[in-house]
Amino acid sequence: MASLLAFPLLTLVLLHSVAISTRADLPGTWDLLVANAGIASMHTAVTRFNTVVLLDRTNIGPSRKMLSRGHCRNDPNDAVLKHDCYAHSVQFDPNTNQIRPLMILTDTWCSSGQFLPDGTLLQTGGDLDGVRKIRKFHPCDAAGSCDWVELDDVELTDGRWYATNQILPDGSVIIVGGRGANTVEYYPPRNGVVELKFLADVEDTQMDNLYPYVHLLPNGHLFIFANNKAVSYDHVTDNVAREYPPLDGGPRNYPSAGSSAMLALEGDYSTAVIVVCGGAQYGAFIQKSTETPAHGSCGRIVATSPDPVWEMEDMPFGRIMGDMVMLPTGEVLVINGAQAGTQGFELASDPCLYPLLYRPDQPVGLRFMTLNPGTVPRMYHSTANLLPDGRVLIAGSNPHYFYKFNAEFPTELRLEAFSPEYLGPDRANLRPVIEEVPETVRYGERFDVLVSVPLSVVGIMEVNLGSAPFATHSFSQGQRLIKLAVTPSVPDGDARYKISCVGPPNGMVAPPGYYMAFAVNQGVPSVARWVHLVS
Repeated sequence: MASLLAFPLLTLVLLHSVAISTRADLPGTWDLLVANAGIASMHTAVTRFNTVVLLDRTNIGPSRKMLSRGHCRNDPNDAVLKHDCYAHSVQFDPNTNQIRPLMILTDTWCSSGQFLPDGTLLQTGGDLDGVRKIRKFHPCDAAGSCDWVELDDVELTDGRWYATNQILPDGSVIIVGGRGANTVEYYPPRNGVVELKFLADVEDTQMDNLYPYVHLLPNGHLFIFANNKAVSYDHVTDNVAREYPPLDGGPRNYPSAGSSAMLALEGDYSTAVIVVCGGAQYGAFIQKSTETPAHGSCGRIVATSPDPVWEMEDMPFGRIMGDMVMLPTGEVLVINGAQAGTQGFELASDPCLYPLLYRPDQPVGLRFMTLNPGTVPRMYHSTANLLPDGRVLIAGSNPHYFYKFNAEFPTELRLEAFSPEYLGPDRANLRPVIEEVPETVRYGERFDVLVSVPLSVVGIMEVNLGSAPFATHSFSQGQRLIKLAVTPSVPDGDARYKISCVGPPNGMVAPPGYYMAFAVNQGVPSVARWVHLVS
């Protein structure tokens, strides 16, 4: 009898060992940074001071972080807390893992954001008293006391709930769509609102046109994708310049969202490639089906081509609510999300714990690499952001209307970091250090970057500029990577090298603002230095 019991027990032990071994063999590592950030971050952005702004919504009830003494919010219309002394936004310092409470006054539920050219975070819309609100966060160093400022002298013309922001070549910001708002408007305000009939045309019985994917193309137009269709939008004349062919595979935007990214701009910067991956099956949201399998298909299109077509390929996993993070190398990390269900409160199941690395230069069928899985489900209302040190910050996940910790997928307050394979110890000798770089770079300007590398440099080192996007609801608003024109590095002293670079040619390629400048040596990025790109 004992031997009969021992066999299945031994089998389980062996299977467990194989699973651990398989997991350990996959690229990438995970680290727990903070066990309790105080809030579940629905929106996340990295500032030029290397701090991170985490933002939830105000009418969520008690969080797990108190505001500073004397800084309570009074709202007679709040159904849960009319006198609210809890923080619903915090500042996180990745260098010390310290959390500082921030005070937000109006509701930021499912809002949008974008950094302005001076590094200020512009934050727009939300629900209830926040639906027309414009807010700013002027970042400061980790020891500072900067906080949210709610603007009283200007507001949105249309209410914006589930909208998308994108900085434009002149440094202004376009705000696209939102629930019941098939229009665009601008900050600073100009011409009020402009109807965008495309958003109304693609709306279906479960919406699927919210949080549209918006990418600024290097020709100055906007690639706007909603549901399963896309247009090129001329924001100067406020007209649709062209329509793209539909993308097969069902709806791709909220509440059926996969994710989207524009690949790195390089060479003469005339070509822009857009990738859209994953999504829920149509009807899952209406039926409140948590078990309907997610799509695993991806579409890739050259948005600047005169005859664009979608090139299709499949991910190893179906995925909804995944985040696509542009890495300093030009590869894309796909992380977070679920394999079944849809967006919405308690409407998904089967968390997708395995990140994927999308390698754009590989042929179809070989572009996706499965990476080391995490252990924390990151479902609805989770985020992923590139940090200046090359790690990816993972935050949030709250698939419940309020905070709920006793659940299959509880409200998640933990902050984690995923380190791609390029940060592995076997590549430490390849990792460059930026010793000198200009703090300010003008369009088309020639400048030098001085780096040090432990091992002798073989090949051309890249210098790549990465924006700091506003991440929410599986899309990083304003995300882009620009690979600068460089000359081969030349020795400049002991283990030091000088790289001659040319700044981006104009604001269509790289809108003005602060960028993380990475030196990349054989696929291994440096810690970034912030560069202010100006005209």
